[in-house]
Amino acid sequence: MKRHPRLAAVATATTALAMLAAGPASAGDPTVSDPRVVDHFDFAAGQTPENIALEPDGSADLTFAFARQVARVTEDGTTTVLATLPEITDPQTPNLGAAIVSGIARAHDGTLYVNYATGTAETGVWRIGPDGGAPEQIAQLPADGFPNGLALDEKCRTLYAADSAHGVVWSVPLDGGTPTVWADDAALRPTAELPFGANGLKIHGGAVWVSNSAHATLLRIPVEEDRTAGPIETRATGLTGIDDFAFTGHGDTALAARAMDSKLELVRSDGTHKTVLTGADGLANPTSVAVRAKTVHVPSAAYFATQDPDPNLLLARISKNKN
Repeated sequence: MKRHPRLAAVATATTALAMLAAGPASAGDPTVSDPRVVDHFDFAAGQTPENIALEPDGSADLTFAFARQVARVTEDGTTTVLATLPEITDPQTPNLGAAIVSGIARAHDGTLYVNYATGTAETGVWRIGPDGGAPEQIAQLPADGFPNGLALDEKCRTLYAADSAHGVVWSVPLDGGTPTVWADDAALRPTAELPFGANGLKIHGGAVWVSNSAHATLLRIPVEEDRTAGPIETRATGLTGIDDFAFTGHGDTALAARAMDSKLELVRSDGTHKTVLTGADGLANPTSVAVRAKTVHVPSAAYFATQDPDPNLLLARISKNKN
């Protein structure tokens, strides 16, 4: 079977990136164990899970990238489609040419926000009500951009979106309106070899954290008192194929999805890292991570499978992390 369009032209270039050696094990590392796949999805129907947000009951809200759907998966593996983004007649999405739903964020009242990349005026942030239903576009982003990771600062009523094509972070008012470029730096840019720069995005510890797939890095951008972006800090390197990520506790230890290599990487606060799950555990090009209490959720999109692609949702146990 041919590879799916997403990043297909990029696969060879990614493998050429050098990977730094992982650091030694630490006594303070959280452990990830007992992985199990709770549901398998339909690759042919475009049910390639790109991003994840968790519900209070432990259910996972997933964006099915090429199906243009947002679906909810319970911990016992029951999947329900909540909404479908509008079909685009002639999508011109950069690097792909297909319309995809990417990042997702959840408000406390259950409202969902998703990024939609289309190459048209429909590119931007869309809102889905707590009960599902028809999505509504609340902000338009550049048609030649690629909105990817998405995070919500509900206290400041602001959404942050990583743009993989332009290599910037956008700030979007929660009520909708005109987005502004919040962070713009060479550390966020794509490269000629890998045209996907800023990718995953999380708000954590007074900062916006961003992964850069092209540079294989994890970045921290402090949020200043006036809400502007501070100087970008490179917190980890050598994370070849990094997509999205999530933090394990109150510190800066994170779990990062390495899509190309079908690995889940533990990234310590000092920047060293080690692999904790692989394809042997059920990963198939993992795209994102979510952690709540003692459970880690890892969606796999199987974008680069050459035969029998297995997009799925994997759950595992994670120990408490003191870091």
